[in-house]
Amino acid sequence: FDRAGPTGKKVGMANAAVAPEHFRPRAETPRDGFEIRKRAVVAELGANEGEVRLGKDTSNLFRERVTGPAKKLNVRAFNHVLGVDAAAKTIDTEAMVSFDALSSATLARGFVPPVVPQLKSITIGGALAGLGIESSSFRYGLVHDTIEEVEVLLASGEVVIARADNPYSDLFFGLPNSFGTLGYALRLKTKAIPAKKYVHLTHIRIAEPREFFREMDRLCADPATDFIDGVVFEKGVHTMTVGRFVDEAPYTSDYTYMNIYYKSILARDEDYLTTYDYLWRWDTDWFWCARVLWVDKPLVRRLLGKSHLNSTYYMKLTNWNNKYRLRQRLRKAFGTHSETIIQDVDVPIARAPEFLDFFQREIGLTPVWTCPFKAFNPAHRFPFFDIKRDTQYVNFGFWDAKTTNKTFADGYFNRLIEDKICELGGTKSLYADNYFTREQFHDRYNGDEYSRLKAKYDPQGRLADLYRKCVLGE
Repeated sequence: FDRAGPTGKKVGMANAAVAPEHFRPRAETPRDGFEIRKRAVVAELGANEGEVRLGKDTSNLFRERVTGPAKKLNVRAFNHVLGVDAAAKTIDTEAMVSFDALSSATLARGFVPPVVPQLKSITIGGALAGLGIESSSFRYGLVHDTIEEVEVLLASGEVVIARADNPYSDLFFGLPNSFGTLGYALRLKTKAIPAKKYVHLTHIRIAEPREFFREMDRLCADPATDFIDGVVFEKGVHTMTVGRFVDEAPYTSDYTYMNIYYKSILARDEDYLTTYDYLWRWDTDWFWCARVLWVDKPLVRRLLGKSHLNSTYYMKLTNWNNKYRLRQRLRKAFGTHSETIIQDVDVPIARAPEFLDFFQREIGLTPVWTCPFKAFNPAHRFPFFDIKRDTQYVNFGFWDAKTTNKTFADGYFNRLIEDKICELGGTKSLYADNYFTREQFHDRYNGDEYSRLKAKYDPQGRLADLYRKCVLGE
């Protein structure tokens, strides 16, 4: 096929170097690959009947699940960052991209996602459906507060784009804390913020809890604060870490092998990390949870090697232990009762001292992570994470087991915690064990709105019900 070029000479397509642009074969874009993957998963869903659930390689759920006959939908291929728009400060990404891969791709362009949860294996789609928090959440909210658009696969096989301002806005606001029971995110557009090369940390120690939370609230209002979280190591030992982006650093610490980040908080007053290492400061030791595997011992660290010091490896060991229940058998042999207490709970900062007092008195596990957060957009209401939009909250994270010589009813201590956060006007994520009755769950997680959305977007019930999934473990 020939046509006249701008000089009047005929241009053949064989002469690709000078062919007009609209006659050249278009190079495949990352978005083309996404469209191919999307068509494949829609076809896979349509080829099967009955219940479905996600088939993926990673999970950060800490609750026992009953294996059922549901078809596993393979979404592993949705692990591509599609683009970073520096001018618009947005990131276009597939949902199975881990935050490790996402932050690496964006740091290369001088940006980071506004909220990067603490564990490398957490995916952005998982953090949308199951909530995600970090030390920037006092300013930007949780992960779902930073999302601008979600492309969602419905149980019917239809794919829709949900935003706060389009006909699928009810789905957009209903996805957080819904754990994939309304639809599966395939692609997301999220905000991006400029990042500097280093983070300067200042560790502050305050003995009195009310003063500790007052100072935390004050520092959240300081525009110079980029990051803030804290650790309660024991009664009267409260530490707060304030992070600020900086362009230069006199040194940088390394907590990826023999040095342990959470121990450094008590040992030093300030520190410098690269921004990448700051984002993953908790991952090497799974906060402090890896100590149950004796990973805080220098010999064990050397035997494992640096490549195995990460939350992904520890999760595999934990799943293996849960399968064979080795620790539970040992405790039973020694005549002790143990209850796993793995929770992230949220209370208004004004009530945080009350919750901490209750927790230390009734539960007594240490350390406890504290992280302030506030809704990013007061006009946005997420019905299944229904917090007051003008209130600063504190997330308390505690991940351990309470061992006693006395036997208690199943979930006794977890129920105490659930009742207390309700009394204090708080809420919780549903990623771990939950003990609500169906009536309590309906009241605390806006059951009427959930039933409406479920009937609208999954009328055949192909996806799990939220109560069955998060409380009954189905």
